[in-house]
Amino acid sequence: MHVQYTEADFNNSPLMFYYETTQACDLVCEHCRASAKQAADLHELSHDKSLALIDQIASFPKPPTLVLTGGDPLKRRDLLDLIRHATQAGLQVALTPSATPLATREAFAAVRDAGVSRLGISLDGADQAVHDAFRGWTGSFERTMGMLANARQLDMAVQVNTSVTRRNFHQLDAIAELLADQGIAMWSVFFLIPVGRGLEQERIRPEEYELAFERLWHHARSKPYGVKTTEAPHYRRYVLQQQGNPLAGPGGRVDEGKHRGHRAPLGVWDGRGVMFVSHVGEIYPAGFLPIVCGRVPDDSVVATYQNHPTFLALRNADGFHGKCGYCEYRWTCGGSRARAYAVTGDPLESEPDCVYIPQV
Repeated sequence: MHVQYTEADFNNSPLMFYYETTQACDLVCEHCRASAKQAADLHELSHDKSLALIDQIASFPKPPTLVLTGGDPLKRRDLLDLIRHATQAGLQVALTPSATPLATREAFAAVRDAGVSRLGISLDGADQAVHDAFRGWTGSFERTMGMLANARQLDMAVQVNTSVTRRNFHQLDAIAELLADQGIAMWSVFFLIPVGRGLEQERIRPEEYELAFERLWHHARSKPYGVKTTEAPHYRRYVLQQQGNPLAGPGGRVDEGKHRGHRAPLGVWDGRGVMFVSHVGEIYPAGFLPIVCGRVPDDSVVATYQNHPTFLALRNADGFHGKCGYCEYRWTCGGSRARAYAVTGDPLESEPDCVYIPQV
């Protein structure tokens, strides 16, 4: 049984640990962080090194949820062994398969039986035209809907991940309605970081975030699934404002579907509750914040998370630059450290896509 993660754990253990098992993937998605390719990197972590990494992850004072991602993790021939090893080590395991012919009902049943507790499935449009354009091939939307159906039939928990750009910004309501009948646990709405192939996509304007937040807050209160944002922590500030809570210092709380028990209302952001290891063992504060802080197996992920100067700086909201450093919501929001780094070159700079003016 996994113990509740609290703010007291931030300095010692991440809530979420992402392991990019491979960059191999048969898709060429336009917003791909990994710039995935068909063949695996010759230097990706071996089977034994991957098992050793999993053992390290399980040794955190409070073991995080392990997300096996990619590329397409289904391209790893030893994937089931990695899942079983992680489960036996006491970790909760999630998987983010790509919408390829590998993502069959049989594959889902196999990973479920090996120990996967949740699937992350990407849906980037409310219809075939928009979604397939994102994914780079005709038929992706149909396959994704089939993946959702298979997960329902297998009684697997699902988080749907949607990346927001100019191409689908107008479809947020339609996507939310489409998901209402899919039996999912969580809708995670990702706001573009200009890295990888995401550099080629136009992110929405700062003022349009507020429009998106209004719609997400509406659906969080009316849909049968939880709603959260990824790389848009200022949604938490928006929600607090709607709840009539003008301040959120250390210990601040925000309800992002908490009434349905889906989300821990914590000030989690890149390097604070989050950690990422690449396919070749590079240790990052997050997948979208590519600052190398060490390398597996030479460096311990536990020691890196707890003691590396970059992680320490990212966890101290009082040390952020510009308005993020004095905003009354800094300990609940924190701004996207990845977007600050991508736009300014400084991960401690203010969130570039936030229009809020601190009231202090």
